[in-house]
Amino acid sequence: MAGNRSLRCQVEKLVGSTGGHGVRVRLLDRSRTGGTCRVCIQVDRPTGSFSLFFFRHADGAWHVFPPGQRRLEMGIGRMAA
Repeated sequence: MAGNRSLRCQVEKLVGSTGGHGVRVRLLDRSRTGGTCRVCIQVDRPTGSFSLFFFRHADGAWHVFPPGQRRLEMGIGRMAA
């Protein structure tokens, strides 16, 4: 399961095997408020290059869509303890 969550696995799932192709990290950024990590990957191919953005979710998995906003929750769980 851990292999399916890695950034390398997600890139290879979308663009195929990266062996022999130039793949590099162009941007690595973490937001100040939510701690969301995003990475821009540039893939160079003979037909041209393209970039993909990946976002790290709370469960540690990487996806091409950003995680949802965390909303305030109400509850008495902390008070009961």
